[in-house]
Amino acid sequence: MKAGVMRWGPLVVALLASSGASADMARRRDAVVEVVQKVSPAVVYIGTEQEVESRFRRRSPLEEFFGGMGGGEQGRQKIEGLGSGVIIDPTGIIVTNDHVIRGASAIHVVLADGRSYDAEVIGSDAGNDLAVLKVTAKEALPIARLGTSADLMIGETVVAIGSPFGLSKTVTAGVVSAVGRTFRADNRVYNDFVQTDAAINPGNSGGPLLNVDGEIIGINTAIFGGGAQGIGFAIPADKVRRIVDELTRFGKVRPSWVGLDAVDLTPRAARQLGWDRSYGALVTAVETGSPADQAGVKRGDIVAELGGSRIQDAEDFDTRVRGYPARSAFPLVLFREGATRTLQLAPSEFPPRMVESLAWDRLGLKVKETRGVLA
Repeated sequence: MKAGVMRWGPLVVALLASSGASADMARRRDAVVEVVQKVSPAVVYIGTEQEVESRFRRRSPLEEFFGGMGGGEQGRQKIEGLGSGVIIDPTGIIVTNDHVIRGASAIHVVLADGRSYDAEVIGSDAGNDLAVLKVTAKEALPIARLGTSADLMIGETVVAIGSPFGLSKTVTAGVVSAVGRTFRADNRVYNDFVQTDAAINPGNSGGPLLNVDGEIIGINTAIFGGGAQGIGFAIPADKVRRIVDELTRFGKVRPSWVGLDAVDLTPRAARQLGWDRSYGALVTAVETGSPADQAGVKRGDIVAELGGSRIQDAEDFDTRVRGYPARSAFPLVLFREGATRTLQLAPSEFPPRMVESLAWDRLGLKVKETRGVLA
């Protein structure tokens, strides 16, 4: 009897240990782990090469060590860049940031499983910092699904996946810190961003920000300057969907036009119009027959919200309108005669006559159609 117990004892102990380990793993397998396992195969590393003019000469080892500089011959130098992206279509459509691939002479994409492809640019837009790439594979590629950013909740868990500093398949988690954020970078105004405390470092740009269902709710694009920690931004998924559709179909985002002029709302004007809020833009003119005119916008209206987000001032309104491609409708909340009303506004393509007018007003240029071939 003792021999039997001795013989089966180690097996029983091993089975109990295995059962305990499985239970422990099941307990640790939370929503973040499931998101990572589900979406990681669709997140890619993007490497770029860019050729630039440079002055160089062969330097001695001492100069290399001490950083000595000197004049020399003119030449071309290759600069390598890195970033992240996410596959959104099994045919090889990849979304990333415009600044990740801007100026690149060659783009290489590496999947999570190590497969590597050369990529071509389908379209890019610097104003929205988005680009669409295409790789050609023999088989369907893993994808991540675009969700919606319209119902984001402050404090909900989000996951960022990317290649910070070239470290592929890096995962960070945090929460949605704020929505509708506006900030300035590279002399541009970027608005309607999702703010998160999930770590977003150089190389994370272009990677997805995901909810606990594994849906893309934003494309990571920047970290706040000045040494701030825990402040990252992502382009909201609803804007990504609109811009990607434009880039995929036309290769660019067609300039949109609504046909109204707006100025910053002063406290005095707000009081006269009965508006007791500290935000908004005042409509000063509406062009006859324009999209704004057709939607019912009138001179003297206060633009309070656009696409579900507050309008802070005239610049904010102008920037947000440019974020909507032509013929994409969005809700516009106005204040008029003591009451708010919501209209549906659909921008049109920028009229050629307006391009000529702006060129003359701002640059002193006359624009006309040219025919023939330029050698």
